Amino acid sequence: MSIRIFVTGGTFDKEYNEITGHLYFKDTHLTEMLKLGRSRLDVKVRTLMMIDSLEMTTNDRHIIAEQCIIADEDKILITHGTDTMAETARLLASKGIGKTIVLTGAMIPYKFGSSDGLFNLGSALAFVQTLSSGVYVAMNGCIFNWDNVRKNKETGEFEELPG
Repeated sequence: MSIRIFVTGGTFDKEYNEITGHLYFKDTHLTEMLKLGRSRLDVKVRTLMMIDSLEMTTNDRHIIAEQCIIADEDKILITHGTDTMAETARLLASKGIGKTIVLTGAMIPYKFGSSDGLFNLGSALAFVQTLSSGVYVAMNGCIFNWDNVRKNKETGEFEELPG
């Protein structure tokens, strides 16, 4: 079973400029993370974009959806910024793609060393292999259906929608 991983940027892949104090994008850290995690999975990684999800447009989301549709693999993991991850999941679900699609990200950049990114990546890889077709969000060791998740900006964690 091959897994397609689409990289879109987000905190997952941000770098820190020690001189200016700004976060920026250079290259994805995904290959390094898979190596560090000793992953033995058959994965194919493709970078679609390197942007903060707050800057992601509807057109960007349609590009992600189109890539999911045309991918040969039926197991897809998407690294994504956490701020609008649920919005992208909603658009993907509306397309009725018929594949298992899991979005994940990080609250702290991988390069900071204290990132939750490696844990979230490992969890998402396990979930994408075992879940039935549909669109999901994997964060904090939990899996959420696309239509029942939000980022709690007070706690910095993902949670089910209330009620």
